[in-house]
Amino acid sequence: MPGFVVVSPPFRSHAQPMSVFATSLSTAGAQDVTFACGAEFADLAPDVPFEDLRTTRDSNSGIAERTAQDARSARDVTDFLEATKGGAAAALLAQTRRRRADPLAAPDQVLHALRSLHDRLRPDWYVVDQIDYATTLALHALDLPFVSYVTGHPTYLVAQDDQFFGLPQVWPSAVRPSPEELAELAAEVRLTDRALTAAFTKFLRDFAPRPVPPRAFAMTSSHAAVVNYPELPWLPPLPAHQEQIFLGHCTAPEPLDDAWLDRVRGRQVVLVALGTFLSARHDVLRTVVRGALQIPDLTVVVAAGGRVAELADLATDPRVVLESVVPQRALLPHVAAMVHHGGNNSFTECLQAGVPAVVLPFSSDQFCIAHDAERTGAGVCLDPNTAAPQDVTKALRSLLEEPEPFAVLRDNVRAAGPDRGAARLLDVLHR
Repeated sequence: MPGFVVVSPPFRSHAQPMSVFATSLSTAGAQDVTFACGAEFADLAPDVPFEDLRTTRDSNSGIAERTAQDARSARDVTDFLEATKGGAAAALLAQTRRRRADPLAAPDQVLHALRSLHDRLRPDWYVVDQIDYATTLALHALDLPFVSYVTGHPTYLVAQDDQFFGLPQVWPSAVRPSPEELAELAAEVRLTDRALTAAFTKFLRDFAPRPVPPRAFAMTSSHAAVVNYPELPWLPPLPAHQEQIFLGHCTAPEPLDDAWLDRVRGRQVVLVALGTFLSARHDVLRTVVRGALQIPDLTVVVAAGGRVAELADLATDPRVVLESVVPQRALLPHVAAMVHHGGNNSFTECLQAGVPAVVLPFSSDQFCIAHDAERTGAGVCLDPNTAAPQDVTKALRSLLEEPEPFAVLRDNVRAAGPDRGAARLLDVLHR
């Protein structure tokens, strides 16, 4: 059986599922599986060896605003959060312009770190996050075999000339920029596409005599991509030269401790969590909680990140449980519905638990995921910047009063998962 190094960027929302997949590879029979990430994530995969490897200057250990990082990265977080208040187009424009301003940070350092790691460990394969472009480029430069791992929506796999990273290919019903905004965004993502390709070209010219990819954002494994998502029939075209392995979800069993059980046992609970970045939008969290409290006998558990103080007045209501961080995966089997931002992990974890959701997409691939949540019947979408408390009340009532509409999808997602996906990947690579 081959050996693997699973390389994750130092972001908790990426490292969490990739560490689970690393453990599943080991369980499936792969030899010498190592999980490589920033040192702060060494505890995520205790059953496999760990390597301290940082592939990007930015990081997010769980609450973006509290993560120790340089002044530029901290400022970028603040600027991004401010941009989300302007709506979908403003947030996406801020993201693509940020990528273009610094398309490939320190790729030479990543190359040297990977070369050193490879000299020591000699794995047969690497598993790399699809959007960890510096690592993908370094592996290409070193001519090392790798499998891509998609931590976001499957459209992160750019397959056609009219597909661009940062330009959603589908939109949910409640959020869609104007034609003028979409035209501006399309022009900007094309500029960013060209900038990253130019950065790839320069790096390969300077460091390695290897073929230059026609489009950097489209660079992916020529063998396989592991996709942390269900295989839905309406997904846009994906790369034809690789095999996609859809995990459905990438979670491991996580029991809820007694203290939390005492807080939710015998109650109808709604969990509110907007992810490691967007929990800073305490204005939206306040709107959601106010709307949820209009439903009698409903307990609202809120992951408030670094904004507990701003929301402390809400916790005077005995039905509100306000914490900086909550054990989301362990809580989900005990909740009736969730309000989330359309992150990949939240969406797939809700599917696995059979929990319907109100989705409030702000940025990135969240609009595509919100679209899929609506189309599968697994969620209702609201615009986070315009929704009023009564909109949240109505959306939650629609979920709580209807029988589960996505039971077949839930069962399919549960039947898939990281262990099955790891076994299939080993089979694909053995052919």
